[in-house]
Amino acid sequence: MSRPREQVIPASDDNARMNAKHRRLLQTLSVVALLAYTALLAYPTLSRGAVDDEASPSGKVQRIRSLHEDPTVTSESSSATATLRPPTTVLDDVFISVKTTKSYHNHRLPIILKTWFQLAKAQTWFFTDTDDPEFQLKTNGHMINTNCSSSHSRKALCCKMSVEFDTFMDTDKKWFCHFDDDNYVNVPRLVRFLGDYNPREDWYLGKPSIQAPLEIINKEKKPTQKVKFWFATGGAGFCLSRALALKMMPVASGGKFIGTGEKIRLPDDVTMGYIIEHLLKKPLTVVDQFHSHLEPMKFIRREILEDQISFSYARNKDEWNVVKIEGFDTKYDTNRFLSLHCFLFPHFNFCPR
Repeated sequence: MSRPREQVIPASDDNARMNAKHRRLLQTLSVVALLAYTALLAYPTLSRGAVDDEASPSGKVQRIRSLHEDPTVTSESSSATATLRPPTTVLDDVFISVKTTKSYHNHRLPIILKTWFQLAKAQTWFFTDTDDPEFQLKTNGHMINTNCSSSHSRKALCCKMSVEFDTFMDTDKKWFCHFDDDNYVNVPRLVRFLGDYNPREDWYLGKPSIQAPLEIINKEKKPTQKVKFWFATGGAGFCLSRALALKMMPVASGGKFIGTGEKIRLPDDVTMGYIIEHLLKKPLTVVDQFHSHLEPMKFIRREILEDQISFSYARNKDEWNVVKIEGFDTKYDTNRFLSLHCFLFPHFNFCPR
């Protein structure tokens, strides 16, 4: 019996089958590679989000308010308000200016130089209206004679603020923070606070002293128009980002700040608010941790003192409006700045052990 003839498969069919197998293998590998690549792309985004949530600056939520929405409502808002995390802020990024006058040198400056100035000697400058060799030496050359009037007039105040602003713009600092000579500044807290904001964005940080936006008449418009805007009181202090200060230059630098103040016939802190809120349309961000003598200091509770940025004091007839804090005898510490400083920074050698 003859054997069945073996079937012979053409070589071309073998090649076709092998090519088909290779194509299926390549397709499978391509899908696997695509899935792996997608996973790698997704992982940094997810992990970055987790880190941002856990490591938000200061690990806290700042209390800030938008007065343009409702001045009576305080909203809880994440302190990292920018889309991208702000660059790291250190003390040397901050320009601190203190407005003073000749008659207050001996009365107000010694307590500042003894306390919080020691925490920011290189970053703090005093703007006054006279030469004072004694305090020039005590401040390491940080007294600036603005050559402005020593009066408390609108023009004199705007003159000093104008010099403060121009001096800041001549530096490479990221933040301009103005305070008065009756302010105590919690310097480390100020730096941590500013770290929550991006100096490359427009920030006007402070606290108003009025319950409603200021309303003035714009006489340059025909017919005349009412203008409303908020302003941060200089008595509590305020801070501006460099990005915002750069936008202010056309109406504030080179002495133009004085002219703007004269046009609206209002003092320095109000002129600042007019420029920023009305002319530039940048809103004030209200920060409750700034304090002026226009509010009762005794209501700042002891347990939250460390979280506050600025304090003030005033004498109202026979009563002092001061922070309620134990410490030094009131005969030697009437404004309570010594006691407050030792509460916040007990390591200073003059603090009681």
